[in-house]
Amino acid sequence: MIEGTILLVGCGKMGGALLDGWFAQGMNPVDAIIVEPSGRDTVPPCKKHRALTCLSTAREVPRDFRPDVVLFAVKPQVADDVVPAYAHLVAQQPVFLSVIAGKTTEYFRGKLGGGAIVRAMPNTPAAIGKAISVLYASPQVSAIQSRVCEVLMSAVGQVEWTADEAQMDAVTAVSGSGPAYVFLLAECLRDAGIEAGLPPALASKLAIATIGGAGALLEQSDSAPDVLRQNVTSPGGTTAAALNVLMGEGGLKPLMARAVAEATRRSKELAK
Repeated sequence: MIEGTILLVGCGKMGGALLDGWFAQGMNPVDAIIVEPSGRDTVPPCKKHRALTCLSTAREVPRDFRPDVVLFAVKPQVADDVVPAYAHLVAQQPVFLSVIAGKTTEYFRGKLGGGAIVRAMPNTPAAIGKAISVLYASPQVSAIQSRVCEVLMSAVGQVEWTADEAQMDAVTAVSGSGPAYVFLLAECLRDAGIEAGLPPALASKLAIATIGGAGALLEQSDSAPDVLRQNVTSPGGTTAAALNVLMGEGGLKPLMARAVAEATRRSKELAK
């Protein structure tokens, strides 16, 4: 059950997914205010819940609205322009929860002039309630505020915590950006099937269903990924022939390590 008052700043794909999750958990629309510059008509949950207030700027937020949580869900590129407008709320002692990639708790304390900050990194499967989010809380965050943030993020999937904020850059690189890696794998598998002679529609269906099914099996199995891989690999068989390429020198493992390292570097760069 979602309780308390929420000010959601930014309602794109992630903000919208969170809103849908909160409503599914029983949130009352009158307990939330949305600030979305592109307008109410761009926020699908606002169309479903007419009692939900959707504003265009921070200046429009009623002075008597006292949010328990201020959640920032805007792009990193606009954070410098958006975040300082909410500095006056620090005196009301809400918890500031951010899903903005790369922006540290120190960044928010600098832009806001203080405050209790929780940094979260969810990923896009939040749209279907299958995200995984990692959270880090600054020392100013109370146990109750931590629990509130966990409940809010768990509305779209699993939640984990880290006590080391430095790990958030790697979290961003692995799970925050990770769905794009899987989508690229599906794209590559589809294209390889087409090159091998399959009709495009069939190649696409096979790639998507195979990756979706393998992911579901991996999630439900007690076995580690390497064990599952070995279970479907017969010596001298077709899978082994393909894995000799994928696991060879310059194959998928070092390529993925380089990709995650580059995403981690970029996450650190966004914090500056």
